[in-house]
Amino acid sequence: MKEMDDCVNNTGDNFYGVYLLYCLNPRYKGRTYIGFTVDPNRRIKQHNGGVQKGGAFRTSGRGPWYMILIVHGFPSDIIALQFEWAWQNPTKSRRLRHVFNKKTKESCVAYRFRVLSAMLNVGPWNRLPLTIRWLKQEYQMEFDVEQQPPTHMPIVYGLLNKKKPKKRNQEECEESKDVCNYKCIECSKRIKDADECLSCISGSCPMKGHIICLAKRFLFDSGEGSFLIPVEGDCPLCYCTFLWRDWLKYQNQTEEMSDLNSDSPHWAEALRG
Repeated sequence: MKEMDDCVNNTGDNFYGVYLLYCLNPRYKGRTYIGFTVDPNRRIKQHNGGVQKGGAFRTSGRGPWYMILIVHGFPSDIIALQFEWAWQNPTKSRRLRHVFNKKTKESCVAYRFRVLSAMLNVGPWNRLPLTIRWLKQEYQMEFDVEQQPPTHMPIVYGLLNKKKPKKRNQEECEESKDVCNYKCIECSKRIKDADECLSCISGSCPMKGHIICLAKRFLFDSGEGSFLIPVEGDCPLCYCTFLWRDWLKYQNQTEEMSDLNSDSPHWAEALRG
């Protein structure tokens, strides 16, 4: 059972994933289940343990289940839950009206994958910094040529290994404390909190700005002001171009994106204003 329970390694805080389960029970083999989780390892144990262990009613007593695929990198739990609902209910989602219903000879997992392929190519999901991760490579399916995910969404395989934040030396700690001495390159206001600060990925570039200010700039520069989240952006100082997901990964010094301040509105929500 250990192999089934090991889905990711050290996801850390603020991980938001939407997963696809595949049933191995001969009586129910081929059935699927879609869910949301902040802890994939714990969640698969709950599904295989039944409702008494916190699993879902639809999966209880029908295991064992494999978590074969997980989509992660959502900027907030709300956005991930919206994605989960649409994947579960494609016929009810107005964004997925173009997706045909399940075909007679189509397997459940193939249908779920076809719906996912469509979702990744329509707004607002096609702009999110998502990662498509096959946890069980033997169940991997290929995207159709017409339904390839956007280029900023990598397709990866195996367990997720999240990098732990590196230990800062005394000099780096002092620099973090002194972030309030920096002014945002966009609005010229002082950056009051290190969690609000976005630095250029190019190590030699001293650019610093508010994450909200830079997101708005990137959207404006690309002519996509009506969107919520940028896909990429040019550093205002050195003009190097980086994907938005990489800006955030660099800001957090981790593999996965995390909320910047749990006591404040999420940056994605702040952009709505």
